[in-house]
Amino acid sequence: MKLKQRVVLLAILLVIFIFTKVFLIDNLDTSAANREDQRAFHRMMAGLRVELVSKLDHTLQSPWEIAAQWVVPREVYPEETPELGAIMHAMATKKIIKADVGYKGTQLKALLILEGGQKVVFKPKRYNRDYVVEGEPYAGYDRHNAEVAAFHLDRILGFRRAPLVVGRFVNLRTEIKPVATEQLLSTFLTIGNNTCFYGKCYYCRETEPACADGDTMEGSVTLWLPDVWPLQKHRHPWGRTYREGKLARWEYDESYCDAVKKTSPYDSGPRLLDIIDTAVFDYLIGNADRHHYESFQDDEGASMLILLDNAKSFGNPSLDERSILAPLYQCCIIRVSTWNRLNSLKNGVLKSALKSAMAHDPISPVLSDPHLDAVDQRLLSVLATVKQCTDQFGMDAVLVEDRMPLSHL
Repeated sequence: MKLKQRVVLLAILLVIFIFTKVFLIDNLDTSAANREDQRAFHRMMAGLRVELVSKLDHTLQSPWEIAAQWVVPREVYPEETPELGAIMHAMATKKIIKADVGYKGTQLKALLILEGGQKVVFKPKRYNRDYVVEGEPYAGYDRHNAEVAAFHLDRILGFRRAPLVVGRFVNLRTEIKPVATEQLLSTFLTIGNNTCFYGKCYYCRETEPACADGDTMEGSVTLWLPDVWPLQKHRHPWGRTYREGKLARWEYDESYCDAVKKTSPYDSGPRLLDIIDTAVFDYLIGNADRHHYESFQDDEGASMLILLDNAKSFGNPSLDERSILAPLYQCCIIRVSTWNRLNSLKNGVLKSALKSAMAHDPISPVLSDPHLDAVDQRLLSVLATVKQCTDQFGMDAVLVEDRMPLSHL
């Protein structure tokens, strides 16, 4: 064989070797990542049921100190949370030492301070479990049980971006009124034999109070994030106009995602993928009301999108508002880890996991069966949407790796 032919043959063999090596390494990396996703899924399922217990073992720290230490830029709580039951028990039972009107917003809530100085947000029950909210997908009052269910779905999806939430019964006469500020106290009234209050908010009206059953009111309490992590509010790029006859750009421009990708903080870092994770989360719970979102301040786009205020969810189990998924079907990208988790939850696993996760909550059953069935059906729609994207653009373009090392030191 001539020298020139040998050189060409060696060059071809070298190219084949390099491509084979790269292909094998890529496949090994992908397989390892998929195996880790499977292990993470099994760990989540094993620790799914949270029993509310009164004691914290092997520590002198308070529940509030532990929960505060959990918070890092990309997680509100870690994957392994053996103290979660004790923290939620404290949220559901600790003495209320102060009660005030809620922070700014459109919906009724109260700001409570529990023994030990921990702030929580109390959202009162407004509907029975089987009530169906008709009208626009963002219609109706906040649903306290939706906050509880959304927190547990956040755990199941492995996002860990929602503040801790638990159901709680409070006696308005003996627990709230004696420690209420004058501003909150002035909104209390009695209707029949029931104690009621209407608070202060944009839509709060004396004619539309939340009423207890006698003096006992069911609600949800959301753990306030530590003050050392101040929040920054952002307008959601796929937010609605809330004006009849006026569409947002994303509602008529199918290339809208291309414009978003050129805008900070969506042009780099994890924020756009967080938006798409959130779209999946919101679609599963039926939340079409995320017009703004919060991250931690001064994060330069590296902070997680925090899943706050999920109470406009689980209103109508028969309504699947596909427009909530617009970030997914317009951008056609999704995290590999999210995709793997969603696939692990099909065939009824999601419904079963959500029901199991909420079984020990003080206000259980948290959701009616139609809502649990709806979550399973919506999951199929999410998977079908991703498949449409992969059919059009290919798996490599749609499934994006974004695995950040996280520290709780």
